[in-house]
Amino acid sequence: MTLRDVFGAAVADAAADVEVTALAYDNRQVAPGTVFFCVRGFTRDGHDFAADAIARGAVALVVDHPLGLGVPEVLVDDVRAAMAPAAARLHGDPTATLRTIGITGTNGKTTSAYLVRALLEAAGEPTGLLGTVTSVIGGIEHAVARTTPEAIDLQATFAAMHAAGDTHCVMEVSSHALALGRADAIHWAAAIFTNLTQDHLDFHPTMDEYFAAKRTLFFDGRPQVAVVNVDDPYGARLAADLRTEWTQRTQATADEPPRLVTVAIDSPDADLRATDIQSSFAGSTFSVGDLTLRSPLPGRFNVMNSLCAIAAVSALGVDDATIVAALPQAGRVPGRFEPVEEGQDFAVLVDYAHTPDSLENVLTAARPLAAGRLLCVFGCGGDRDRGKRPQMGAICSRLADHTIVTSDNPRSEEPAAIIEEILAGIEDRSATETIVDRHAAIERAIALAEAGDVVVIAGKGHEQGQEFADGRKLPFDDVRVAREALRARLVA
Repeated sequence: MTLRDVFGAAVADAAADVEVTALAYDNRQVAPGTVFFCVRGFTRDGHDFAADAIARGAVALVVDHPLGLGVPEVLVDDVRAAMAPAAARLHGDPTATLRTIGITGTNGKTTSAYLVRALLEAAGEPTGLLGTVTSVIGGIEHAVARTTPEAIDLQATFAAMHAAGDTHCVMEVSSHALALGRADAIHWAAAIFTNLTQDHLDFHPTMDEYFAAKRTLFFDGRPQVAVVNVDDPYGARLAADLRTEWTQRTQATADEPPRLVTVAIDSPDADLRATDIQSSFAGSTFSVGDLTLRSPLPGRFNVMNSLCAIAAVSALGVDDATIVAALPQAGRVPGRFEPVEEGQDFAVLVDYAHTPDSLENVLTAARPLAAGRLLCVFGCGGDRDRGKRPQMGAICSRLADHTIVTSDNPRSEEPAAIIEEILAGIEDRSATETIVDRHAAIERAIALAEAGDVVVIAGKGHEQGQEFADGRKLPFDDVRVAREALRARLVA
């Protein structure tokens, strides 16, 4: 493909026929035939690495000001924004035929994505997955570095899915990705909004700006189907905005409007409602209209995740009989209310809950499962939204019988200082301990547990490492540590 094919009229005639084989935003990934995007990052400017990219074989640069380094330059206003459309063109616009479902929200993205994929696969549709825990291309799992990859990597992945025979892709879409344009140039078959609660206020200055980033998936992305949880206040606001926008757009263009499907447990006017909910360690049962459904996932919040998935796949053509048969087989997600069992007479659950809302959801779901006490081990990440720390302390002290506050991913902050900010939200600390070492904190919780208790280990979920200052990351797995502690206790 030529430079003109990838960038259109932005390319000078003299450079139009330059052959392009790849795109890169990291100079270390440049090989002969590559176009290098000089992206301005938060700490580094890609223009400073242009000369090295040329030395590695870059045939052209995408820049926001002329550099004059002897290779063709594509001059654009925003280098980052230029990546997605260029990558889509280079790879043949794969999402024009790969039916892509995007899921955004603060909590529930991963579980909803797993459920959507399981239901589509049950309907005979090979489905790729892109998310926080893993990616799946043509049925083969791959490690992931971030929830939503950069646009160049993302479009290459879509092309790989298409080539591997996938007909659909379900993906988590983070607010960072939406704000930074990573999810541009995607044809969305469906989009799901799960909820919006406090998180990422280190990146988005206010909740309104956080919401504004999320809503771009529905307004700029223009999905064919939008599934929105209207029990959530921001979801109700989004649904109202969509109705207004789509009505105005349809009146102006006479186009067929996208389909909006609202879902809820409490809101009576939703298109799909879950009722008659019952939950235990074995999972949940609930009704949607005339359907009686069973899921292996416990908790009211997982009923909502299931409802979002059901609404999306139903709108995409999966029949009720397939949904009823497949949902009980849609298994647990790593690090999401994940049980750790070694034959003990109490329960241990590992969950990724790292926001006030998700911690409250998990503890609320765990409470009725406990014949005895509810114990919780949790911490908060460093270099992230500090405002949620005392909130999470207050939630845990209110809902758990015993709390152990520990480290999460402290990053550049002092772990003890983070813990003090959590403790600021706890008025009565008589049932609260602090143990900075997370390994020791998990061991302590399991040592304290008695028959019928439930121990919740929250915050890191599926993560396989703990992050410290200077980018240092040490292996750490909550499930493995809990399992080792259980085995040591049971043989003692």
